Amino acid sequence: MINITLPDASVRQFEAGVSSMDVAKSISEGLARKVLAAKVNGQVWDASRPINTDASLQLLTWDDTDGKSTFWHSSAHLMAEAVESMFPGVKFWVGPPLDNGFYYDMDLGDRKITEEDLAALEKKMHELARQNNVYIRKEVSKADAVQYFTEKGDEYKLDLLQNLEDGNITFYTQGQFTDLCRGPHIPATGSIKAIKLTNIAGAYWKGDEKNKQLTRLYGVTFPAQKELDAYLLMLEEAKKRDHRKLGKELGIFTMDEDVGPGLIMWMPNGTVIIEELEKLAKETEEEGGYKRVVTPHIAKESMYLTSGHLPYYADSMYPPMELDGEKYYLKAMNCPHHHKIFAAEPRSYRDLPLRIAEYGTVYRYEQSGELFGLMRVRCLHMNDAHIYCSKEQFKQEFMAVNDMYLKYFKIFGVDKYVMRLSLHSPEKLGVKYVNQPELWKETEEMVRNVLIESKIPYVEVQDEAAFYGPKIDVQIYSVIGREFTLATNQVDFSQGRSFKLHYTTQENTSETPIIIHRAPLGTHERFIGFLLEHYAGKLPVWLAPLQVKILPISDKFIDYATTVKATLRKLGVRTEVDDRSEKIGKKIREAELSRVPYMLVVGEKEMNEGKVSVRRQGKGDMGMISIDVFAGDIKNEIANRIAG
Repeated sequence: MINITLPDASVRQFEAGVSSMDVAKSISEGLARKVLAAKVNGQVWDASRPINTDASLQLLTWDDTDGKSTFWHSSAHLMAEAVESMFPGVKFWVGPPLDNGFYYDMDLGDRKITEEDLAALEKKMHELARQNNVYIRKEVSKADAVQYFTEKGDEYKLDLLQNLEDGNITFYTQGQFTDLCRGPHIPATGSIKAIKLTNIAGAYWKGDEKNKQLTRLYGVTFPAQKELDAYLLMLEEAKKRDHRKLGKELGIFTMDEDVGPGLIMWMPNGTVIIEELEKLAKETEEEGGYKRVVTPHIAKESMYLTSGHLPYYADSMYPPMELDGEKYYLKAMNCPHHHKIFAAEPRSYRDLPLRIAEYGTVYRYEQSGELFGLMRVRCLHMNDAHIYCSKEQFKQEFMAVNDMYLKYFKIFGVDKYVMRLSLHSPEKLGVKYVNQPELWKETEEMVRNVLIESKIPYVEVQDEAAFYGPKIDVQIYSVIGREFTLATNQVDFSQGRSFKLHYTTQENTSETPIIIHRAPLGTHERFIGFLLEHYAGKLPVWLAPLQVKILPISDKFIDYATTVKATLRKLGVRTEVDDRSEKIGKKIREAELSRVPYMLVVGEKEMNEGKVSVRRQGKGDMGMISIDVFAGDIKNEIANRIAG
């Protein structure tokens, strides 16, 4: 008999070889019908896979992130089976799940999947799903796997096999489709009830522009049609809120091929938003005891070798420049420069914690296929800071950073968020991560304890840490449920040693400080992209590039409108007058489309009484009030950064 420990800490005994599905059925048939996969000792498994030793077990359903991921990965295989039936001889590369759906990269030879093919493929997927074919896992030797794909003439799978170890290779089969795959998969295709193929794109094999371009087919599936219908409605709303569309319409940012891909140019309206965000960050950091610094945009190779970024991060850095016999790199991160500032003066325990902040510009060479509006760019302006503290100060400092996140969430109306604790992978020490196993264990536990004590919602993710320590990635959700990675809070036990940073303790000994890397607003590129989508372009008054537009009913009221403008401008309110000879209805419509928070209509009555007729974006006519009352109200709204 083996012991199976469930999430509520209860223990049940079963015969060795029991599957997670068997355990689910022993609890209730209703639960078993919902099970898509299982976590066995922290690893996601097929629900049908035998368990032969004592284990912890979590049954995964559609409500679990790993359950959805397994569902969508299985759907990618179902899609591949449908494609293979319509395009015999197709070769497949990889088909991973995404945050919302899945894709599969494929080589169709000289053929193409057209938009017209999508409906036929969806119909075929429904037909195959209704067959309720079981996903069958089979362990195979590397030699047999190589032989199988050699006979098929599939160079893509043979390439994958080169890096796989014998004894860890599995095939999955459902219906007439077999693929090299580590899994896991849902029990059978019948769970897939609602299907939508969403996009056809091109993707270079292995993401390398020198390789052949493959066809990438995207899709999404759900266990019920009503969930797909809700998702499609959300997509329609997301299109309206797309930051690229809004950024162009509202004059926020632009890009140009002569400047280069992924290099954003901020228009005057976008620059206002940037400056307001920087103002907020500076005020908050001033209250938090931070000291501001400015560092160069380039540095010598030797510094990035010391920091460890070149060995671990070179692929994301621009190539070096040769000057005076030295190699210089564009700055890809601010931390090494800040370490040099720490080292520039003798430090003692009295100086700690030392909090150094910079809204620094960094440059990262993202692959061209990964560039996406403001979300993935090559020039980033980062709300960055580094905290140098003792081990005794770590808890308080780390909690203070998390509190800063919560303050920002409140300001921007972010109600849904989760902290993702990213841990290292012991198998990759010395390759992807600094080879200090004891320090990894200690610092990961320190971060975990702070999160638990703070009662902040978090999840743990393996093999996603920074190379120098564990980190928290902050996942936030817009009002329509779209997920964004906003910011990061990282613990660094490595670079202080690499840079020989030290401070003198109260006992007159020398200690290396713990370093916390934090960026609560992330980059202003990504954050502004989030804000545009979150607010659908209707930014809060304090953040709006233009806060008030004054709309005179006719030309004879322009002088009065100009007087109102001067009054508001003296208070720092960003105000313009629409002095065109247009009908008032057109002026109002265009101001609404420009997402101006307040429109002040002025005519003879307003002029004679020293008042304005107020219209609020999205709320319409709010009545006529005196200029002084309106000025006081909007000044308060801006000063308190009211969300709207």
